Amino acid sequence: MTVRALFPILSTRDLPALVAFYEQALGAEVTFRFPGEHGDVYVSLAIGPASLGIGHDPDTTDPVASGDRAALWFYVDDVDATFASALGAGAVAERAPTDMPWGERVAQVRDPAGHLVNFGRAEGDPS
Repeated sequence: MTVRALFPILSTRDLPALVAFYEQALGAEVTFRFPGEHGDVYVSLAIGPASLGIGHDPDTTDPVASGDRAALWFYVDDVDATFASALGAGAVAERAPTDMPWGERVAQVRDPAGHLVNFGRAEGDPS
């Protein structure tokens, strides 16, 4: 058996708002929409070479209230600019950009649905 790809799928009550957040904050592009009776029920996004799925679930529990079970991590070329972009798109700051002792610059936000999102860049990373 060979795993060829992996991508997370987030659940949210407000699919259009969460898709718009990732489009605005990280330049995501919609690559697939699965329509339902009252609008899309699933959207797949391309964010650089990565893929992210977002599904509509009206019964989704707020991750902040229920405790984080998973978080997203994006390696980016500029943590500070990405952090600012995410805040401008509606994220809530959890940790401002900080140089970590293991050699990465890291920031954390919560997306509009409450998912924890990390931005990181390794020290000396030329990208």
